[in-house]
Amino acid sequence: MSLLALFLNGLGGALGSILRALIAVGIRTEFPWATLLANVTGCLLIGLVIGHESVTSDWAHHSRGFVVIGFCGGFTTFSTFGLQTIKQLESGNIESAFSNILLSLVVCLIAVWAGIKLGKLLFQGG
Repeated sequence: MSLLALFLNGLGGALGSILRALIAVGIRTEFPWATLLANVTGCLLIGLVIGHESVTSDWAHHSRGFVVIGFCGGFTTFSTFGLQTIKQLESGNIESAFSNILLSLVVCLIAVWAGIKLGKLLFQGG
C-alpha cells in the first residue's frame, strides 16, 4: 500500500470520526438512535461504492480506500453498538437491547443491498 493510500485512508477515517461525533452530540436519547443512524448510513454508503464499482471502471483505487476503509471505518460504530447493547442488557432494558440488535442487523443489511442497487442504477454506464 502506498503512502498516499495510507494518508487518504487516514484522512477518510478522521472525517468519518468527526461526523460520527457530531451525530452523537446532536442525537441524545435513551435508545441509541445516533449509532443506528451512523451504521445504516455507513452501510448504504459502502453499498453505493460497491454498486458503482460493479458497473464502471472509473473509480480510483485511492478513492475507494478513502471512502470504504477510511470514512466508513471511522464513521460506522459497531463496536459502540456492541457496548451500548451490553449496557442495555446489564441495566435490564431487555426489550430495548433486542430492538437495537434487530433494527441494526436488519436495517443495515437492507441498506447495503439498497446501496448496491442504487449505486448500479445511478452509475450504470459511467
